Amino acid sequence: MDKALEMGKTSATGSVQMLVGVAGSTVIMAIGSIILANLMSNADYGLYGKVLIPLTTINLFRDWGVNSAMTKYIAGLRVSHREEEIRDIVAAGVIFEFASGLILSFVSLFLAGVIASSILTSSSTIFLEIISVSIISSSLLVASQAGFVGFERMELNSFTLICQAVVKTLIGPVLVLLGYSVLGAVVGYTFSFVAAAVIGLATFYFVLFRPLRKRAKSGSSIIGALKKMLNYGLPLSVYSILTGILAQVYLFMVAPLTSNATYGSFQTAMNFGVLLTFVSVPISTVLFPAFAKLDPQNEDGLLRTVFSSSVKYSSILLVPATMALMALSGPIIGTLYGVKYVYGPFFLTLYVIANLFVVIGNLSSGGFLTGLGETRILMFQSLVTIVVGLPLGLLLIPLFGITGLLVSSVLAGIPGMVWVLHWIWKRYGARADFRSSAKICVASAVAAVVAYLPAVYLNAANWIRLVIGLFIFLAVYVLGAPLIGAVSTTDLSTLRTMFSGLGFISRILDVPLSAAEKAARMRLWKRE
Repeated sequence: MDKALEMGKTSATGSVQMLVGVAGSTVIMAIGSIILANLMSNADYGLYGKVLIPLTTINLFRDWGVNSAMTKYIAGLRVSHREEEIRDIVAAGVIFEFASGLILSFVSLFLAGVIASSILTSSSTIFLEIISVSIISSSLLVASQAGFVGFERMELNSFTLICQAVVKTLIGPVLVLLGYSVLGAVVGYTFSFVAAAVIGLATFYFVLFRPLRKRAKSGSSIIGALKKMLNYGLPLSVYSILTGILAQVYLFMVAPLTSNATYGSFQTAMNFGVLLTFVSVPISTVLFPAFAKLDPQNEDGLLRTVFSSSVKYSSILLVPATMALMALSGPIIGTLYGVKYVYGPFFLTLYVIANLFVVIGNLSSGGFLTGLGETRILMFQSLVTIVVGLPLGLLLIPLFGITGLLVSSVLAGIPGMVWVLHWIWKRYGARADFRSSAKICVASAVAAVVAYLPAVYLNAANWIRLVIGLFIFLAVYVLGAPLIGAVSTTDLSTLRTMFSGLGFISRILDVPLSAAEKAARMRLWKRE
């Protein structure tokens, strides 16, 4: 149990360091997106969103699981004190990412005219040509970020995220303000990846990679390292491609059926749905190297404990964040855009629902399986998802447009998710504490309902309703969760220990933790 607590403390530190980067970069880019959405017309902002569809699709075929393999093997070699082998892993990963990114950039350039004529307009070809440069840039950026995560240097990963966000937020809005509209937004998006890639690679080389050269062993083989990485990563890549391609098929289907103005509302919903990555991305990122350190043969009890705890503590944070966003979607969109994007609140509510599956282990399962090398199970999960999702999309999207897309996205993933979680339980005996998950859901739902009332019925400005609703939600959840047993005094003590080494952040977290502890002790007193 001491090892589990120490892993939790390490993961918590990494999570908060990641949280700083994810939250900081997301806030900065959110500011940029808000400025863009207000400077551009509904139609132009929707066109900008549609330009990103083919780019995302092509990027699905860039990685082939090499980045995940980099993270896994770097973390594994470090824990087994074989740092001399890390150099080959890093070199193989960067070379592969550069080659694949370069090839796909040229493919994107070649297909730009055809794609523009199919889902956009022929005049949009220039946008797709410019944005093709971001493919090779993002390849090199994510390679450096995979290395940062493998070395558990989350603060360096956060640094690159914030650098990209700053560049994107500065350049895009300025060019749009100068009259370049969609072209300016595309140039800002592309250049942010170029700048972040240069910064990320330089940081990784000088801080982490160059010191390894002194310890590099003779007779090393970059080709051998790449073969090992691809053997691990290919099944994981098939999972990512199949899962991602379904989402892109949905977007390709809905783009011609939806006006640019309506798609602009959808784009704003996706922008705010990213707010939940404040919680989900740091947790899922640090779980990967954490699970990679465990030996399922000799530490099966610890494995089950870490999995169950990861589900519970992820749920304690992500479920209320999701429900708060759903309950306050109206004031959020209204505060920032007024009535410009009328469908934004509804799309946002549907967009974030899938995050609630964290309570049964959906967020933890990916890191669990990749960390233990069970990537083929993830590949089968993606096959199930696409088999279910394609008919759903073909049925619902032509009938209901973006609403059909969002509903299909949620429903398509359920069968595969349930199968994977059942497999983990049968194979490793690891599963969520469903009783605890149910209580967390109840506490979050009650807080959401109570916060929703002023968001709907209070006759005040949107920002006032947002502030009041958020305050009510936090008060009800922080006090209500311990009172109904969703969070125990032991949980709060564990959280306090896990976050104890985080400096001023631990002092900030001490306020809600202290209030929750008082509520938990009150519950115990009443039971006595």
